[in-house]
Amino acid sequence: MSVAFPDPSFWRLSVAPMMGWTDRHCRFFHRLLTRRTLLYTEMVTTGALIHGNAAQHLHFNEEEHPVALQLGGSEPVDLAVCARLGEARGYDEINLNCGCPSERVLKGAFGACLMGDARLVADGVKAMVDAVAIPVTVKHRIGIDKIESYDFVRDFVGTVSEAGCKVFLVHARNAWLQGLSPKENREIPPLRYELVHRLKRDFPGLVIAVNGGIKTNAQIAEQLAHVDGAMIGREAYHNPWLMTEWDQTFYGAAPPVEPLTREAVELAMVDYMERAQDDDGAPWYSIASHMLGLRHGEHGARKWRQVWSNHKLKPLPAREVWAMAQEHVGHAELAESELS
Repeated sequence: MSVAFPDPSFWRLSVAPMMGWTDRHCRFFHRLLTRRTLLYTEMVTTGALIHGNAAQHLHFNEEEHPVALQLGGSEPVDLAVCARLGEARGYDEINLNCGCPSERVLKGAFGACLMGDARLVADGVKAMVDAVAIPVTVKHRIGIDKIESYDFVRDFVGTVSEAGCKVFLVHARNAWLQGLSPKENREIPPLRYELVHRLKRDFPGLVIAVNGGIKTNAQIAEQLAHVDGAMIGREAYHNPWLMTEWDQTFYGAAPPVEPLTREAVELAMVDYMERAQDDDGAPWYSIASHMLGLRHGEHGARKWRQVWSNHKLKPLPAREVWAMAQEHVGHAELAESELS
């Protein structure tokens, strides 16, 4: 198919796909903080879409755009089928997971282990590129296990790009398929940003975005001096207010007429909780868990989080819990003003 390829700035900033975290409720919350940043779904396996409830797995809020669907799988035919499902649902991009190192994906023959078979990845990418008219991208590591040679990741990107992939989101660590947990794989293999920078130099016609260990806007700016994009994961989840600067700082957006406040975002989430409850019975506490970092570093944040995460409050309506949480924030602000 003929793909209308977006400007490379489409991938300038993105929030990484994170299992158990970046569901549609989390993405709705993040969209309140940044309008331009690309958001990714959790990984959805081809088996879940083909043999499970595809409508449920693919459901998202229209406010989330731009939003990309990340697939986990290795069979080209299955990937093409699922790419079509994602395109039909309205996703802006299909991304193939070649970076997750968990035992689950290893047993399923997808994720980071796919880097060991670049030809198979290329076949899957070509099948998807031929099936849809939206961008097909790949998220991967710089190496697997003890393979630390730049030649390995260079050849992987070269082979897969020949199949029609023009965008590579590169986690700048190796994935150890044996001996490390997924958590350890995010921390122990050393970050080697220079290899990702080298990929951009060697493949100037491709969009190369870097992922891994990026925590500040200064670090984002530093990376963007070398590559096309930066993908932020855990820091975006735990310290989401960081994203409120991105549209202006990295996309040149005009300042909002009225500055965004944490109070306004929290209240918008309460409105969303009520809507989600009415629409499909989603409980407020499954949504609130994603916004617990909203007051990161603020006075009263700990007690505010305790209210929103209090299991004893689950039977109450979201708006009542919100009122209780606001009492703690108000007390903190009052105490601060008395000390000043």
